[in-house]
Amino acid sequence: MSYDTQLITLIEYLQKERPEKHFPSLSDLSILEKWEVFRGLCNERKPEPVTDVFLEIQNDFLTKWNREETLITMNDMTAYTPHLYLWQGDITHLKVDGIVNAANSTLLGCTRANHDCIDNIIHTKAGVQLRLTCHQLMTEQGRSEPIGKAKITPAFNLPPTFVIHTVGPFIDARGVTPLREKLLRDAYYACLQVADEHGLSSIAFPCISTGEFQFPNKQAAEIALETVKKYIEKTSSQLKIVFNVFKDEDKHIYESLLTEGV
Repeated sequence: MSYDTQLITLIEYLQKERPEKHFPSLSDLSILEKWEVFRGLCNERKPEPVTDVFLEIQNDFLTKWNREETLITMNDMTAYTPHLYLWQGDITHLKVDGIVNAANSTLLGCTRANHDCIDNIIHTKAGVQLRLTCHQLMTEQGRSEPIGKAKITPAFNLPPTFVIHTVGPFIDARGVTPLREKLLRDAYYACLQVADEHGLSSIAFPCISTGEFQFPNKQAAEIALETVKKYIEKTSSQLKIVFNVFKDEDKHIYESLLTEGV
């Protein structure tokens, strides 16, 4: 089955679950446009089982799709210390042991079709199994995920082996408070603990809470670096830790802080 045929087959399966919705003719769409249709359908889909045939085709397609871009290893990144690395780009391109997902309290991924948040991208590229696995975890837990905790799942079709999910604090009109600072520290610390408990050798962090959750970028970076350094000092962890940034603003902030040794 060709690449294009696989994607069409997946889309048609998902469309049949939405008989009330009108979709454009797939024959008129480019491969990238088909990808966006597939992505949107996955984003909105409830955590319900799929057939083994769907999973087989999806897994093969996503594995190839995710590896079309050059995969980034630790050797490709800028090392500031034996433990601390910086890299700018899409976190789903990293071939590390674990990447951190800045999740929401449902832990089910972003449900806004084609939204460009990290939660959306990770769940889309991992495949429907990630939402199903998180749904099982949340069902067993019986309540929303608390801020500042962390859970680990397989990464399924992504290049890394694991995804560590954490919910950071949201900044509202009251601004940053000591409690919200503590919760952001807790989120970073919990992810590091989970990584060590599961024997990971490398972990990549996004800029937790700075996007949709509106935590000030520089302050969040300072908290991230401080927490990571204290964790290494306290535990003698051998983890290699990547600060993965997407925006130039965050790259400049981390470069400055890492160079200054904050």
